[in-house]
Amino acid sequence: MFANAEKKLSALAATGQQGLLGGGLTGLEKESLRVAPDGGIAQTPHPVALGSALTHPWITTDYSEALLEFITPPLTDPASAIAYLRDLQHYAYLKLDNELLWCSSMPCVLSGDASIPIAQYGKSNRGLMKTVYRRGLGYRYGRVMQVIAGAHYNYSFREDLWPVLQELEGDTRPLQDFVSECYFRLIRNLQRVGWLVPYLFGASPAVCMSFIGGKPTILEEFDDYTYYGPHATSLRICDIGYQNSHEAEAGFKATYDSLEAYTQSLLRATETPCPTYEEFGVKVAGEYRQLNANILQIENEYYSSVRPKQIPEENEKPALALRRRGVRYIELRSLDINVFDPQGISSEQCRFLETLMAYCLFENSPLINDMGRSEIDHNLDAVGYRGRQPGLQLQRDGSSVSLQQWAGEICAAMQPFAGVLDAGASDAPYSRALQAQIEAVRDPERTPSARILAAMCEHEEGFYQFTQRISQQHQRYFLDLPLDAAQARNFDATATGSLAEQQAIEAADSISFDEFLENYFAQ
Repeated sequence: MFANAEKKLSALAATGQQGLLGGGLTGLEKESLRVAPDGGIAQTPHPVALGSALTHPWITTDYSEALLEFITPPLTDPASAIAYLRDLQHYAYLKLDNELLWCSSMPCVLSGDASIPIAQYGKSNRGLMKTVYRRGLGYRYGRVMQVIAGAHYNYSFREDLWPVLQELEGDTRPLQDFVSECYFRLIRNLQRVGWLVPYLFGASPAVCMSFIGGKPTILEEFDDYTYYGPHATSLRICDIGYQNSHEAEAGFKATYDSLEAYTQSLLRATETPCPTYEEFGVKVAGEYRQLNANILQIENEYYSSVRPKQIPEENEKPALALRRRGVRYIELRSLDINVFDPQGISSEQCRFLETLMAYCLFENSPLINDMGRSEIDHNLDAVGYRGRQPGLQLQRDGSSVSLQQWAGEICAAMQPFAGVLDAGASDAPYSRALQAQIEAVRDPERTPSARILAAMCEHEEGFYQFTQRISQQHQRYFLDLPLDAAQARNFDATATGSLAEQQAIEAADSISFDEFLENYFAQ
């Protein structure tokens, strides 16, 4: 109906309701590796003072017992989400015993898989399932890949925007079906232009040699302990990072044509045996090595830079939650930890991403064919390894286009959306956030990845020394923050309550783990 995003935005403005584009909900997730004083990954259990990793709503663990994950509630202002993330990390530092929160996406010094403790969630069936799932990831991909950290940007538009957009488009289906379809349009566009996120915000151009573990690599030696890419932006998203394997031979790739197609593709992968994984065994000598030997143990195993999300009810499969209640929000997973911000992500980044979300929602979004899928994968890998290479060419609709030209076109198309989101604010925060990234497109030396390598050269330090130095600066920042007594009491109460909730879950178990798994997968 509308030729492009700007015309659709103009149609919304003609209704006088363009203000509905602002005020969406922002939620943040940030992973941080706990690092021991000797510089290695912490071998200590998840601190009891932080509560239960199984049931705490805001502080949990990801793959490893040492990989903390901080989660904010969804909030209507990016600055509020950043402040909550700051408070969570401040609280954690007050409870840690002389350990650092590693400020980089790429891990500290590692001593192979054996040095990485898998996260533990107690003795309940629910907790054991989380641990066995992680054990399976270790068998399938190796543990080293699993301790790469990232930041996730979660976003949902205002509920009262959808009926207005639906009327503009003359759509008559049930509202939630329309909402889910709109979110899938957004996802397809976000995948097409998703390379822009690691270009602008990639912060992993170098890695400790211990991460590579002596395997062949195309990376160059920075010093005796560091590999790097001279023009790399985000090694985290490249093929040395966490990727699903065996997709090609299994004939599996998630499809984003629609909600039904997406959930069907994921569910099929969780039900289709994979010969490679069958070789590991499922239950060996009485211990589960993995939840099953299928292409995916569960849907969340599928690696994707962006996911549609719905909050599952108790023990509900994520794909079934999506089918039953539609898409609730979008999870963007391609952000490296921002090493130059103690929080790990900045308000400026959030505002840029919110503007990008709005543009991708309004832009036309054809289905992704095989060539489009190949171009998306190629562009992400090219930008991860060589994003700052002068004259870098990306692939778009069967042709080559320079990164600078395409990025400039995207940013120009985002400008009217930034203007609407500013809504007359005197300091125009969304337009300023966009302008900062336009300058980084024009001058790659402004990107975090370039700044990291410049700092390493200036201080004559490798990846580990640089990251340790910045991590210590962040530690001092958090420990110097004034204590908000009311917030601390609130976090204490949440931690205590989460421990009691875990005990209640464990006490309520009345079936074996075998039966629990059988019931879960029979949904």
